[in-house]
Amino acid sequence: MSTILLTIDDRKVHGESGETILSVARQHGIPIPTLCQLQGASTFGGCRLCLVEVEGIAHPVSACNTPIKAGQRVTTQSPALRADRQMVLELLFAERNHYCAVCVQNGDCELQSAAAQAGMDHVRCPYLSPSLPVDASHAQYVLDHNRCILCMRCVRVCAEVEGAHTWQMAGRGIEARLVADNGVPWGESTTCTSCGKCVHLCPTGALYRKGASVAEMQKKRGFLLRILEGRELGRTGEEPTDDFLVPTVEIRS
Repeated sequence: MSTILLTIDDRKVHGESGETILSVARQHGIPIPTLCQLQGASTFGGCRLCLVEVEGIAHPVSACNTPIKAGQRVTTQSPALRADRQMVLELLFAERNHYCAVCVQNGDCELQSAAAQAGMDHVRCPYLSPSLPVDASHAQYVLDHNRCILCMRCVRVCAEVEGAHTWQMAGRGIEARLVADNGVPWGESTTCTSCGKCVHLCPTGALYRKGASVAEMQKKRGFLLRILEGRELGRTGEEPTDDFLVPTVEIRS
């Protein structure tokens, strides 16, 4: 791969061909917010929170799936981008029922954190307040459709890492819903391995573990890269180092 030089926020940075603006920005400590991006899984580009401005392109582009180019000039922070991101967040809060004070992920929610970082203190859109079901049929976990932001993290990790292909999206637009095995209650799924990967990678309180208090409801989102690293070491025949420790959470690799 060849090295590519570009400019992000007036900083000269470099990356390798095939990398995206988001990955290069993160390598150089330049923060770009995102909710659907999941390092170690395929790119979805659905949340639109990682919008950036690229010189020569009339409209903002998503940093997670825009490849870098030589001489590219990227802006990650501007009044227009901040306004766009705040509107995205407001729409997410208005579409379903994100009442943070009574959510099991209060204090450990990426949507809540993104809103705080953006300085969002109100929602200008009318709340839709749909009456959505809660699927508690699984022995260990719960699916609360009210909290889902359709980020597809669970779908991707279940298919690409666990290989179970339990989760899919059904419906379109405002009617889109996360479903197990094409529409059965989660507890009746014949493909779910109860590994917990989807639960720990959910950015909100849409997927959570039964029987835990709010104080205990911390998700271990860093495990995915460790699993993938372990698999790569297994393929190459290398021995894991002493610091290769998989966190003690309810997951299977």
